[in-house]
Amino acid sequence: MPVPVAKDWYETIPMGDGITLIRELHVGGWLRCNIWHVRGRDRDFLVDAGMGVRPLKTEVPQITERPLTAIASHCHFDHIGGSHEFECRLGHEAEAHIMANPTVANTASAGWIRAETFTAAPYAGFTFQDYEVKPAPLTGYLDEGDVIDLGDRVFQVFHLPGHSPGSIALYEKDTRILFSGDVIYDGALFDTVYHSDPEIYRQSLLRLKELPVSVVHGGHSGSFGRDHMITIIDEYLAGGRRLGDIGAWLDGQVG
Repeated sequence: MPVPVAKDWYETIPMGDGITLIRELHVGGWLRCNIWHVRGRDRDFLVDAGMGVRPLKTEVPQITERPLTAIASHCHFDHIGGSHEFECRLGHEAEAHIMANPTVANTASAGWIRAETFTAAPYAGFTFQDYEVKPAPLTGYLDEGDVIDLGDRVFQVFHLPGHSPGSIALYEKDTRILFSGDVIYDGALFDTVYHSDPEIYRQSLLRLKELPVSVVHGGHSGSFGRDHMITIIDEYLAGGRRLGDIGAWLDGQVG
């Protein structure tokens, strides 16, 4: 049976500190990524851009009010689907070729896009087989030690590969806020995609463990503090919090 067409696709949730969480209401919760809008004095930035099945720029007015930099925390399909909408697109050079030429394989979407992925259709006639990631070539690169300056607040870039080669996180020293992408979030961590490297991932998590954070705004699930971040890292390093057989995990989420 066809699913209904959604009236509203996005919801916005103010988080304080000039931060808004944007979520796609009709993408399954087991997949839906967090889209983070951060307001500064001179410009704003967006961390990730969701699936891209409905336009962010026309449906979330606050992201078009001021100059904005769209940042890709990494190149997986659920984070970069809407990146093509923005003129200023930054990410790590290690994944520039994927942003420019996305495929099912290199954006890791195989198996994840299925009828159960969407609880409503973004537009009439849509089927899950129609889904694709549009090219969004990076207009600049971010690497370890770079900064994003919004005028009244500055975020430092950490290159934390392992989940993917170009995974980055953004850290504001003054507030100790961390935008971690999929390097860490409150769930089973993904280290078995074709370009993941569990040993490099381990080293990235050990780096994070030493970082004095107040809150982690991850790529999925809810935000959390430093104590819970350390718990997640320790559980992963001890062999837990892994997806394992991705196909079996997916079947369990949607079955």
